[in-house]
Amino acid sequence: MLDPANLSGGAVRFLASQTFAILTGRDHDGVLWTSPLTGPAGFLEATDPNTLRVNTAPSPGDPLHALDAGQPVGLLVIDFTKRRRYRINGWLAATAQGRGAGLTIEADQAYGNCPQYIQPRDLTPDTGGSTSPTHAGIPPADDAQLSEDDIAQVTTADTFFLGTTHPKHGNDASHRGGPPGFVRIHNHAHLWWPDYAGNNMFNSLGNLAVDPTAALLCCDFTTGRTLHLSGTAQVEHTDAGVTGDDGDIGRRVTFAVERTRTGAPLPLRAAPTAGQPRNAVPTA
Repeated sequence: MLDPANLSGGAVRFLASQTFAILTGRDHDGVLWTSPLTGPAGFLEATDPNTLRVNTAPSPGDPLHALDAGQPVGLLVIDFTKRRRYRINGWLAATAQGRGAGLTIEADQAYGNCPQYIQPRDLTPDTGGSTSPTHAGIPPADDAQLSEDDIAQVTTADTFFLGTTHPKHGNDASHRGGPPGFVRIHNHAHLWWPDYAGNNMFNSLGNLAVDPTAALLCCDFTTGRTLHLSGTAQVEHTDAGVTGDDGDIGRRVTFAVERTRTGAPLPLRAAPTAGQPRNAVPTA
């Protein structure tokens, strides 16, 4: 059982120094998505031990743009350079769009996670003026299958973010990392990844055991391309060490794609990672 939220001390200082976070929530149609939030250091502000002010909101073109208040949300704040992460789960108490855009989260749970499988990278603001189809005036559209560009992005990624939900405890955002190629594609609508030994909290897998609804976010930190997926996921058990069981624990997660969306480009960039990532598990 996790302790109640207490945003104080080191947690407040960590949040205030970060520029990148991940949010899990539902759009106007009730579809679960996971989206990036970015801003200068200080955009995450703990105003009291149970309240977090997020001084930004999902961008136009993002599936969670103009999301509704009064819903459970999960927030993951991650520092790739120092390999630290912090999770906050709670209630979206208020939203604001346009000038002064922001979110107010009333936290029910707040806790740190171990650094395992966080692939180190240094994120800096993009100065290239990237645009996306949404910004070019083409309205975003959902598709039920991955495009060839989507497949290339997923199968070369060393990081993605997973959103899950629980009928009583709300939404959650978590991080998954491994060597490039640890996520596999089966046809254009199903993917899977091996589970690795972690901190044994099983937040995401526990949620999936109760509700298979899930969302994925894959960010290309070199180009800024963001790929949002929404669908269902389930945990499968296999014999330990079979082909593809990179973690050698006999467990993997399969994800059935129901909707895809290419969102607004991430306004942060990182140089391509050289060599084998830290904590990487060799592929079979």
